[in-house]
Amino acid sequence: MFLRQPRSRNLIPVLLLLLIVGCKHSSVSDGGPAAAPARTYRMGFGDNAPRPDFNVAVQTIHMWVLRADAAMLSGEPPWDSLLAGIPPESLVVNHELALVNYYRSNGIDLWIYLDPGNGLNRGGEADGLVRNGRSITESAIQRMYRRYAVVSDSILHPEHIGLALETNLIRAVSPAPLYQAIRQVTNDAAADVRARDPDVKLSVSVQVDQAWGRLFGGPYEGVETDFADFPFMQELGLSSYPYLAHFARPEDIPPDYYSRLLGGRMIHPMVTEGGWTSTTIDTIVSSPEEQRRYIAWQARLLDAASAIAVFQLTFTDIDLSTYPQQYQGPLLPFASLGLVDVNLAPKPSLGAWDSLYALPRSP
Repeated sequence: MFLRQPRSRNLIPVLLLLLIVGCKHSSVSDGGPAAAPARTYRMGFGDNAPRPDFNVAVQTIHMWVLRADAAMLSGEPPWDSLLAGIPPESLVVNHELALVNYYRSNGIDLWIYLDPGNGLNRGGEADGLVRNGRSITESAIQRMYRRYAVVSDSILHPEHIGLALETNLIRAVSPAPLYQAIRQVTNDAAADVRARDPDVKLSVSVQVDQAWGRLFGGPYEGVETDFADFPFMQELGLSSYPYLAHFARPEDIPPDYYSRLLGGRMIHPMVTEGGWTSTTIDTIVSSPEEQRRYIAWQARLLDAASAIAVFQLTFTDIDLSTYPQQYQGPLLPFASLGLVDVNLAPKPSLGAWDSLYALPRSP
């Protein structure tokens, strides 16, 4: 993905736990066709909301926690705060721990994905580093990233942690020295985390549409280079936005769209981000019904790959009018991926998700 919604570290403060602690995990009703009699994968969301509004954030979590058995914290380290000298322990405790404890109280497994690159531009450095005149190519910044990864793991105790996102896309569109720095810091962070935690599952994510040559019209590339460059991987994260990859209909996506990337390895994948827009954007023609069909079709891809998780990072659509002007254009292609709209009204895709979630999970 070239672009990702900026993550507000103050959107869901510690008080959130007190406001929603009464919301207990429960089942939701069927809403659409199921692809299989059981699912191998957990289903979850990120901590987004349609706008930076505390009450709306609370309502959003109230809705999605009922239909999830996994949660994702995904984003860049808080570079401005880290460079200002705030200890990573304080940042993780103050901004993440209460929310994670709430997830745990509802039986939800935790995935963390830390991004050493720029989540909004895979060809560039993180904005927080650029603002401060720093670079991930610096040894001091790499040490800071590695420390933040270890602290996040040691305080939050995720079951799964990813240490770089869309590595094949970074390799394709960024300067070679930037990719090499990201490769280096990711491997070093993996070694640091593993030295302290023998149990957490380690991974990076790859961009599926790029691997298939769909983004730039090239041949199938696969992700063999990523397996070689990040040999610590125990799982493989998948990022896919097939409506941007010139698929006119969800049903045009090949059944082995996920499984082929594994190259016959006995390694489990998980969809760490992705989706299908519910609205027409320029030449991309879509609808809420087409988005619903994507949720149902993707279940077949997950089954074929024996996936262990799927994340719909944006449970809600994004209210672009509430974001700074410089983000509105880049975010437009991703603003209508939610299963509910900006007012939290359900879209047809929510019924398809609920139908899959209602299936018994068979690990």
